[in-house]
Amino acid sequence: MASVAAAPCDAEAPNGQISSTVKMATSEPKTAETEDQPTEGQVVANPEQYIKHPLQNRWALWYFKNDKSKSWTENLRLISKFDTVEDFWALYNHIQQPSKLGFGCDYCLFKDGIKPMWEDDRNKLGGRWLMTLNKQQRHNDLDRYWMETLLCLVGESFDEASEDVCGAVVNVRPKGDKIAIWTSNCQNRDAIMTIGQLYKERLNLPMKAMIGYQSHDDTSSKSGSTTKNMYSV
Repeated sequence: MASVAAAPCDAEAPNGQISSTVKMATSEPKTAETEDQPTEGQVVANPEQYIKHPLQNRWALWYFKNDKSKSWTENLRLISKFDTVEDFWALYNHIQQPSKLGFGCDYCLFKDGIKPMWEDDRNKLGGRWLMTLNKQQRHNDLDRYWMETLLCLVGESFDEASEDVCGAVVNVRPKGDKIAIWTSNCQNRDAIMTIGQLYKERLNLPMKAMIGYQSHDDTSSKSGSTTKNMYSV
């Protein structure tokens, strides 16, 4: 399985430029006009250039729109599913960045078959690594952190602990945005700590910047404005 970071073709690079690989991947292969062997000077296309590179998992991107006239489930909408490097970049480059979303809106990227809600069977015993950003970071860091979070997920960047990952959520809020990685079992300390440490390194966060892990059960039943961290890095 090809990882996003290591794949030789990135359907569209983050700067918006479409790579030659994607052009090959999204167009019909040309058929030869004759059955003769290519003559001198002709270039034979390498199949590697147009065969898509599969991810280890199939993923689903969800969007939550803050419409108070609708229920929570009505506001949650599935955008698209993908399972190749090329389709990931094609989707990523054709949606708005989190910093451009309205307050109260979310993006959720989860493994196919897992819904982005506490009640899902794969989530209900789990928790999340939570990072809170201040207002200034919305313009400086939010989009970059979210992209790196997505690459960590689809690229299976947490080694064997990646199996514990359910998905990730970005919340755009007036008081400060949040990014979280959800895992399936809040008692699986080794996997949780591996994910937290590697995630912090991937985002290049300073040592003094702490991120905490909270169980969904504690978050859903909290009485105050904050939830106690089970783990922190």
